[in-house]
Amino acid sequence: MTLTIPDFSALNVLVVGDAMLDEYWFGATERISPEAPVPVVRTQRSEQRAGGAANVALNLAALGCHVELAALVGRDDRGDALEALLSEHGVVCRFVRMDDCPTIHKLRVLSRNQQLIRLDYEEPIGHHGERFAHQTADWMPTADIVVLSDYGKGSLAAVESLIGVARQRGQRALVDPKGRDFGRYRGATIITPNEREFADVAGAWTSEREFEERAERLRDELELDALLVTRGQRGMTLLGRGAPAISLPAEAREVFDVTGAGDTVIALMAAGLGSGLDFDSAASLANLGAGLVVRKIGVASVSPAELSFALHRRGAGGRGLVGAEELRILLREARNRGERIIMTNGCFDILHAGHVAYLEEAKALGDRLIVAINDDDSVARLKGSGRPITPLADRMAVLAGLAAVDWVVPFSEDTPESLIASLLPDVLVKGGDYRAEDVAGGRAVIANGGEIRILSFRQGRSTSGLIDAIRRG
Repeated sequence: MTLTIPDFSALNVLVVGDAMLDEYWFGATERISPEAPVPVVRTQRSEQRAGGAANVALNLAALGCHVELAALVGRDDRGDALEALLSEHGVVCRFVRMDDCPTIHKLRVLSRNQQLIRLDYEEPIGHHGERFAHQTADWMPTADIVVLSDYGKGSLAAVESLIGVARQRGQRALVDPKGRDFGRYRGATIITPNEREFADVAGAWTSEREFEERAERLRDELELDALLVTRGQRGMTLLGRGAPAISLPAEAREVFDVTGAGDTVIALMAAGLGSGLDFDSAASLANLGAGLVVRKIGVASVSPAELSFALHRRGAGGRGLVGAEELRILLREARNRGERIIMTNGCFDILHAGHVAYLEEAKALGDRLIVAINDDDSVARLKGSGRPITPLADRMAVLAGLAAVDWVVPFSEDTPESLIASLLPDVLVKGGDYRAEDVAGGRAVIANGGEIRILSFRQGRSTSGLIDAIRRG
């Protein structure tokens, strides 16, 4: 399967569910308490983050979606803090404030990346569920897709009515479920239980075939379009209608914290489906994102740039076709890893053996190779009428398929000088028919501490020569 990262910026998502304020205390542990056999943590810093349905909303906002969050919160400082955290990231808060219940709060104490204890502060809020569902229905018409994030706290006590409203309006409703009564989610587009939650409802199994049979039976009983079961180290399994089950292996090699991984899964499923991906592709995207987020501490999210980079590293889809702004983000992440950035540019009209050898030689100078490529209009200005032979999209696709190339970025000017000056690679590379002082963007690279390398000229290898030979028959 070839997987690409869609543009999520036009997608409107309504997230409904149990929102909470997560707090983290970090510190060193060096001794055991003399009062009880427990570690003493010398707290050094603390953080507040959005949890539960609020973390789903943040995951969607990080992807570039327009997000609204409908949630029950207390009329208290923690509710205000949660709203401030979300607003900072562009999430529109549709909060229904409660006078008789506090904002749900979870405090986690961590030392050396290990969670030592969690303290929960909450009261039952299910008695507000009917009123909350009625108010939420008023906010649904503007959404392209609806996510129902159920943490069993009571916000979705009337989830059946919300699914019914979504179905009447032709909206997809995705549910991250909780509890043993999955009948409440009948008619949803897809539900995303973890393996333990699924087993509590469907029963234990002794073989993979029996697991699939139980999953298919549950999917049909609940009238779902699909069922996605997340399975920890075994990845996840998608069971759509009219197709065999698809098992996706776990992406993560290092797992620091699984907190919020389910939020990332349903957020990426919603973003993928809402942007036109099919269930298989959306599940693959969700699996990729979950593998990234468990490497982070606490509730977290992933960006389109992180997803693109992860795809590129594993050689699947998204082969480095990027815009300038996305490339800047990728370069920042690469530099944080200490990687050496190489850049070159050209028209690359009719790719030949000389191009391939040149790009391989360039890549050998560092860790990441950027190829800036002239768009069709700039090629015509430089090379004359009848050029390019190959349109920009095809030239970029062929370049991105080369093992030596990490990212391909187009430019429309006659030279890439402004693009190079904004990216500032460590090494700027050109072919042997150039002089260092004539290389576009070279001054900016040198001023930044970089260097220019002129590679060997390969006699008899040129696009113009190939074109002339073809025209001569």
